[in-house]
Order: sequence, then structure tokens, then C-alpha cells
Amino acid sequence: MGELTMSAPVAGLTSKNRITAEDVVMLRREVFGDGVVTRGEAEALFALDAKAKDKCAQWPVFFVEAVTDFIVHQEKPAGYMSQDNADWLVRAISRDGMVDSRTELELLVHVLEKAKSSPNGLCVYALAQVANAVLDGKGPLMHDGKLVPGLIAKAEVELLRRILYAHGGDGNIAITRAEAEMLFKINERTAAANNDPSWNDLFVKAIANFVMCSAGYEAPMRDVALRRDSFFEQAEPEIGSFFGRMVSGGLAGIMEAYRAPGDIESEWESKDKAAEALARRAETVDASEAMWLAERIGRDRPLRENERALLTLIKHASPEIHPVLKPLIDKVA
Repeated sequence: MGELTMSAPVAGLTSKNRITAEDVVMLRREVFGDGVVTRGEAEALFALDAKAKDKCAQWPVFFVEAVTDFIVHQEKPAGYMSQDNADWLVRAISRDGMVDSRTELELLVHVLEKAKSSPNGLCVYALAQVANAVLDGKGPLMHDGKLVPGLIAKAEVELLRRILYAHGGDGNIAITRAEAEMLFKINERTAAANNDPSWNDLFVKAIANFVMCSAGYEAPMRDVALRRDSFFEQAEPEIGSFFGRMVSGGLAGIMEAYRAPGDIESEWESKDKAAEALARRAETVDASEAMWLAERIGRDRPLRENERALLTLIKHASPEIHPVLKPLIDKVA
């Protein structure tokens, strides 16, 4: 980091090992007094966060708010996270690729939520922080002792969902391949665990979003594509009940969020956007996503419950199944 910019009252806190509620009131006045949070002030707050071992309950809220204001609203372009700003944030909050504290993890997620757009890599980095804890028992999520490595509880699913929601701003509506890769990594490593049912719901919807949108379907907003009104939440472990609930109600709820390429083109044409429609028709569907999926499920082992659900969704939603996926689809026929 560069040279720290501190007023005398703020600098005085560096000699203490404690931040009180009264200190936070003073910091709000000093940092937000002119309506602008500067890089120097943000870096000074990081220095205080690192030094003080005893922090009041008001500190994390103020810290997250102030640094987010700087990096999202004061740095240009306002409201958008540039690659340089994302790199600065990662350097500030982490050591060896891992976020230092829960407060800094909350800062990372909050920045993603407040930015209109952010680099794809920042979302994947945030997902990796959850994976570090779930898969290897590492990182700030382990500090309160509630998380069990190797198992995904509801709290971790909701944090993953929150991160994916946050990245659904301008130009990031569909799930990206890098995000899908991270979710598959978590699924692979926790397949034998008694995961919370909400994990199956998030996994299937997110991967289906990636595959279907890459095949030309209109991408719904992420909060629609990944919504919680799931057909999985009440599902019993038995596969029969699992599929019964899925096909009877929840499947239609997911499918209605997506619109086929032909439907999109018709609407464009009706609005005299013929040129855009013709360009969309001219595009060829890239088979790489189908191959990507086929390489990750059903090879030399039985299909897992959520993989079967994913293939069932694709089977019902897609008018044409890519030949690469046909053998897998046949397994759920």
C-alpha cells in the first residue's frame, strides 16, 4: 500500500490496541466529513483493523461501509469495479490467496453487492473463500468453530448464493464458466456428505443457468435463476421422491424463467430490431459447454442425485440435446 493518510485523531488510534464505539463515532466524522473517502483513508482503516485486537461491535459495519464507499463510489468509474481496484482490494484483504478475517470477507461480498459491475475473477475469488473453508477447513469462516469441513451447511449455501447474486450486475447475468467450475469443485469434494438440501437447489440451478444460457437461451436475472422457492428444500433423500417433487412443480418454475432463442428473436422482430435478430440467428451454438458438462459427471461412477436432477432439467428445457450429452440424458429417461 502507499503512504497512509491520517488526521491527528485517527493517527492517535494506532497507538492503541482497542477501538471503542466512541472511536467509531470520531472516525465517521473524520472519514466521511467531507463526503469523500480517499485511498489513503481506506488504507489507514486497514492499518487500524490489523493493529487493533479489541474492536467494538460498531467497527465492522463502519469499516465495510467506508472502504466500500471508496472502492465502489469514489474510485472511477463510479459504481463500477475496475480490474485495478479489484486487484487493490485482493491485496488489501488477503495473504497467500486467502482472506484474513470475517470482516474482510464481508467487505469483499459487500463490494460485489454494491458495484454495478465487477471483474469475473473477483466473484470467483469470493467463491474460493467459501470453498477453502468447506473443503479444507481454512480461512476466516472457520474462526467461530461452527463450520464442519467437508460438509455444506445452509449458512455456506446462502453465502455462496449471496456472492453469485452480487455478481449479477451489468454484463454478468448468466453464470460464468469459472463460477461453474468452482461450484463443481465443491460438489465433487462434498458428494458423500450430508449436505443441506439447499445446496442441491443452488448447484442445479446455477449449472443449468450456465449450460442453457451458453446454448442461446435468454439469461434471467440471477436472483430469478437462483431463487430459493425450490423443489429441493422439502425433498427426501430417496431419489423417487426427489424427482417426483421436481417434475410435479418446481421444474416448470425454473423453465419459465428462460426463454428460447426463437422466442427472443420474435420479440426483437416485433420491435423492428431485425438486424439484431438476424445476427443472433447467425450465431452457432458452441458445443464446448456440452463437452465441459459431459467431462464432469457420470464418468466411471453412478450419477449423483443433483447431477440426475440437472440432466432432467436440461432434458425437459432444451428442444435439442447436444449429441455429447445424449448418453447422459438417456440415463435419466
